[in-house]
Amino acid sequence: MHISAKVDYAVRALLLLAQHEPELVTAETLSAEQDLPREYAETILTDLRKLGYVVSKRGAGGGFQLARPAAQILVGPVVAALEGPFVTVRASPPDALAYRGVAQHLPSLWGALDHSLHGVLDQVTLADLLTGDLPTPGSHPPPTLVS
Repeated sequence: MHISAKVDYAVRALLLLAQHEPELVTAETLSAEQDLPREYAETILTDLRKLGYVVSKRGAGGGFQLARPAAQILVGPVVAALEGPFVTVRASPPDALAYRGVAQHLPSLWGALDHSLHGVLDQVTLADLLTGDLPTPGSHPPPTLVS
């Protein structure tokens, strides 16, 4: 799985907003505290607002804040909203693939990988990331391969 700059910056932005809850945070503050390009910080915050993860207030004293508590925002859906499916093969999700012969079970492997990624990212909230309360390797059951 490749983590794009967009996803990395977005999660960092959400974490900064979570840290400053309930205060408003400006794009300038995000840029300075997380060493992000200012224009990109503004774009990411706008994207997160459009996706419903943050709300904004305009004018003097304005800025951004989380749309709901950090404990209610899972990382997995944020990644999926910004990037689409976690695992794709030639732009297709694993369940849309069908191979013949020796490769017939390969889509099940790609599906298990997708399931595994969701198993981690869909159980971690922003609040968990702030405290460092993250799943340890092997803390969730391994995915079952389906043939």
